[in-house]
Amino acid sequence: MDELLGRLVANVGVDRGVAEKAVGIILAFLLKEGPSDKVQSLINQMPGAEAAMQAAASEGGFGMGGIMGVGTKLMAAGLGMDQMQAVTREIIAYSREKAGEDAVGEIVGSIPGLGQFV
Repeated sequence: MDELLGRLVANVGVDRGVAEKAVGIILAFLLKEGPSDKVQSLINQMPGAEAAMQAAASEGGFGMGGIMGVGTKLMAAGLGMDQMQAVTREIIAYSREKAGEDAVGEIVGSIPGLGQFV
């Protein structure tokens, strides 16, 4: 997780706290909306991911699901539109390195609208 957070800080230009919230929000979204077995396998390969997801969940929801709901949560965490896309792309790239192209492709392909962000 430290490696991913470092990449987000360096490549996207967000502070570490915002990066951690964003990772938690996005992983929780993937777990809820994607194939849970594949997403859980990915999460298991990212030490600290569960804690980030729990921290993001404790912030509360906005009553909206899907891509719009996660976008609202990311904006509330302090990300602009460009940063949301950059963070999502970086998390997906990192995930591909950890879980492989096939697993991540299946996750992304199973969630309507996600492909346009990655």
